[in-house]
Amino acid sequence: MRKVLSLILFIIIFNGLQAQDGASTDLPQDTTYWDSEFSIGFNFNQASFSGNWKAGGVNSIAFGSIATGKANYAKDKFSWDNQLELIYGVVKNEGQEFRKSNDRIFLDSKIGYKINDKWGYFSSLNFITQFTDGFDFSGPENRLISGFFAPAFLTTGFGLEYKPNSDFALRLAPLSPRFTFVSNSAISDNIPGNYGVPIGQNIRTEWLAFQLFATYNKKISENLSINSRYQLFANYETLAFKTIDHRLDFTVIAKITKYVDVTFTSINVYDIDMDPGIQFSQALALGILYKVSNKK
Repeated sequence: MRKVLSLILFIIIFNGLQAQDGASTDLPQDTTYWDSEFSIGFNFNQASFSGNWKAGGVNSIAFGSIATGKANYAKDKFSWDNQLELIYGVVKNEGQEFRKSNDRIFLDSKIGYKINDKWGYFSSLNFITQFTDGFDFSGPENRLISGFFAPAFLTTGFGLEYKPNSDFALRLAPLSPRFTFVSNSAISDNIPGNYGVPIGQNIRTEWLAFQLFATYNKKISENLSINSRYQLFANYETLAFKTIDHRLDFTVIAKITKYVDVTFTSINVYDIDMDPGIQFSQALALGILYKVSNKK
């Protein structure tokens, strides 16, 4: 565990020093080298029916939230990109307790050094987990199947990045150690594979691995934007078609007015250590979105 924490600390410090080195060539620092943005949105839905409503229905309330942020630095050949994404939602149907409808924590930090206009070297660190416990409600008893840091995935990457324009980026990391955490040992009782972590342990380390990480973020028009992210992870030691992990995250935001928007989010995962099938979730919401940026 100490080795893992030391590696994480080294990568964070290395990324920070590299960005600082690129930023300190001219003093005082020019903040125009930064491109930063933060947005936060909330949505609320409610439905109620009288006891004699013949069309049928269930009284319910639902609440959702999304917060995204970025802070990207670029000067000369150096760049430092940081992205944060937080999503959470709950729903309550009459006769049931509150249940989650969405839950995601994602953080990505990347240092880059340009070789030419389209290619560059990079080192990166990304982290994925969730806020609260997840349950399987299909049986007579609610079974705990996930939680905060259970699982959590910390993936590093060292390799080449292809970035032909501002919308698309592709990272190829032939060296990409990953650490999988399961902080609650009770989860192994309900998830036989324990998310790939050996039973009785809280962490699995995959030192020899490959990662492909692609992003496509496009502002289609003034009122419509698409953000997508695809990750492929392959452990060299267990390499086979069925053991390659895939994850696709997709968000579409359509603005109706300055502060009112429609947001569609989707998560699609294939990871044999979680489940032999493809997992997916999606949510569509109408709500309020507020955004601030350092760009006019």
